[in-house]
Amino acid sequence: MDGHTNRGSQSLLTETPNADLGANSDTTANRPGWLAAARVYTDRRVIAILFLGFSSGMPLLLTFSTLSIWLAEEGISKTAIGLFAMVGMPYSLKFIWAPFIDRLHLPLLTRWLGRRRGWAILTQLALMVGIIGLGSNDPANGAWAMAAWALCVTFASASQDVVIDAYRVEILEERQYGAGAAMIVAGYRIGMLASGAGALFLADSFSWFWVYAAMAALMGVGILTILLNPEPEQSRTQDAAPGIGAAPVQWLREAVFEPFAEFLRRDGWQPALMILLFVVFYKFGDSLAGLMAGPFYVEIGFSKSEIASVSKIFGLGATLVGGFLGGLLVARRGIMSSLLWCGLLQMFSNLMFAIQAMVGHDITMLAATIAVENVAGGMGTAAFVAYLASLCNVAYTATQYALLSSLMALARTALSAPGGALAESTSWVTFFLSTTIAALPGLMLLWWLVKRGIVPRSEVDTP
Repeated sequence: MDGHTNRGSQSLLTETPNADLGANSDTTANRPGWLAAARVYTDRRVIAILFLGFSSGMPLLLTFSTLSIWLAEEGISKTAIGLFAMVGMPYSLKFIWAPFIDRLHLPLLTRWLGRRRGWAILTQLALMVGIIGLGSNDPANGAWAMAAWALCVTFASASQDVVIDAYRVEILEERQYGAGAAMIVAGYRIGMLASGAGALFLADSFSWFWVYAAMAALMGVGILTILLNPEPEQSRTQDAAPGIGAAPVQWLREAVFEPFAEFLRRDGWQPALMILLFVVFYKFGDSLAGLMAGPFYVEIGFSKSEIASVSKIFGLGATLVGGFLGGLLVARRGIMSSLLWCGLLQMFSNLMFAIQAMVGHDITMLAATIAVENVAGGMGTAAFVAYLASLCNVAYTATQYALLSSLMALARTALSAPGGALAESTSWVTFFLSTTIAALPGLMLLWWLVKRGIVPRSEVDTP
């Protein structure tokens, strides 16, 4: 076996008694210097991942905070706005159809572009249509039609994420995985800036239809990136393999059943269950607060331009700083220690929203709130993405990563949907105190994993 295949055949987690939260000194000593590590960002494939990250991040806020501000402006109740979070369910369920995107060929697009690029183009074109359809509706008179279009957008967006995650893993070499993760997150955040702050700035001068039409046009960035970059070699090899028609039962077993079975039997069902619960709950408090942040800003008197300038533009900078700090923390302290400290920062950063609620409309206080919240959130995201990557067996990366990221999205959708009703029935101060408490289950699960020694293999001390 070559090194890539051999790494995929091993368990990427290990259960070791009395594991601590420190980094492995041997692995730290073997890391490349800062200059050598920085050169990886000049590779064309790594740069392409930045633009694909933009395409991946673009649709999210159009069905999340940007949409919630539009709905709040139209007088839609906070309870209804909270329930709109349910349209994000495809992000939590994409692991169901990920095996089919991973293996099935599209009759014309696969022959022309290859399997990965063909699926990418299809999902991106579907997103353009869905975003325009969403923007053409009126919340006051067509809430159900708007919800249906929003669901179409999230389904196409979740499917695009499956393709881009697989493309990223296959187009890059192993030594570029860290740079690829950094670029996908940076591009994702820039895409969110465009569909968040960009959309709000446009909404001050144009109708919401033209705002959403402009966002649909920006999906062309992802399409152009796919057309200018090659199909991964691994995907071209698999394209020559027998399709589903050759042996349907065996195909379904290998494509659908085996990736999940391998994850469950790797370290036993109990550790696997606790890991999955941790993935669900780690960002729960953060997601619950984020769901109602838009309506909160509107209700206490901030304008769309103020929200865009501070929450979106300044907030992006704070998030990128947080991501950089989180990456440094992971490099120096290891994944599990970083998850703990970043999780604590995430939890206490929600208290800034409670203070903002007491202060009211104050732009300086809003800047402080966003700075603390987004730096902490960026650090937590960096540590969490590193952890998710450590859970994947490279033989089934696309499907297993889809499963894990779907569970991560569950906190942002089904679990956080009642947040609107909670905010409506309590004061904003009480609501944000509740979101702080909601972060505790994830930290308790993390503590259990650490005490049981269920940590990434790279963090186990070697003799």
